[in-house]
Amino acid sequence: MESWDPAARGVLRLPSGRCVRGRGLRRPLPEGPAPGFAVHLLGRRPAPVPWEARWLRWPDFRLPADHEEASRVLGEVWSRAASERVEVACAGGRGRTGTALACLAVLDGVPADEAVAFVRRHYHPGAVETPWQRRYVRRFARP
Repeated sequence: MESWDPAARGVLRLPSGRCVRGRGLRRPLPEGPAPGFAVHLLGRRPAPVPWEARWLRWPDFRLPADHEEASRVLGEVWSRAASERVEVACAGGRGRTGTALACLAVLDGVPADEAVAFVRRHYHPGAVETPWQRRYVRRFARP
């Protein structure tokens, strides 16, 4: 399976060239190809989708319920993004999604203290909404 078009809406291109799409699940699915793998960052189990997906319990405006599981899942997202269309999504597509994308940037070699700015510059200026989400990114380490 091919990766995302780096110019497509919601796609963050990491320094390595890996592309990950972030989106809000409250909005309609974007036109174009579907993801091959998705991680849904929600407080409650999401509805099923027709592609492989994983639920990471992550309440709105908070942090992942299980930090070790979050590290493992985000490591898998980063690895799979090298050759697949991978998506991370929360309800609105900004706070939790932006935090996860910033963690992926750290995995990709962006210094942790620069990752939030990187995601705000290349994904959405309102990404990573809370001080504790920013602190989580600064402390994030590869699994």
